[in-house]
Amino acid sequence: MIDHPRSRKIAERIQVIVAETLERRVKDPRLGFVTVTDVKVTGDLQHATIFYTVFGSDEDREGTAAALESAKGVVRREVGRGIGIRLTPSLEFIADALPEGAAHMADLLAQTAARDAELAARAAVGSFAGEADPYKKPVTDAADEDDDREDDDPESGDDSAEADRT
Repeated sequence: MIDHPRSRKIAERIQVIVAETLERRVKDPRLGFVTVTDVKVTGDLQHATIFYTVFGSDEDREGTAAALESAKGVVRREVGRGIGIRLTPSLEFIADALPEGAAHMADLLAQTAARDAELAARAAVGSFAGEADPYKKPVTDAADEDDDREDDDPESGDDSAEADRT
């Protein structure tokens, strides 16, 4: 979907008008603490989708949804007066799922941090499996050095050592 500059400007203006109307004109007691988060307008400016969030419980969200549905005519009339275009767009209110998604993401991050702390605690008291230095080093014994010296002596008369070298 292409976002036309004019529809974007109209959407921004509708967002401000709807927020002001809900704050000043709509006196429904079911209307909770509402925040208009975003507005999307179709390219032909005939339909506006208004995304909102409600602070509170599920019961508050349901009451606010009913209050917005019943106040849709008042809000649409104020939008028509405020934007000044030939046709007033139809309005649709949709509860935004952003807060629930953010809360879920925060829970996942908290679980990950707890697991990382647990692994760090285990690593602090843990030890390596096997030796501290797992790499093999060449063995240098004094007995091996003596054997090598005897094989290198040409006067010893041992021809088998010379035959092994060739």
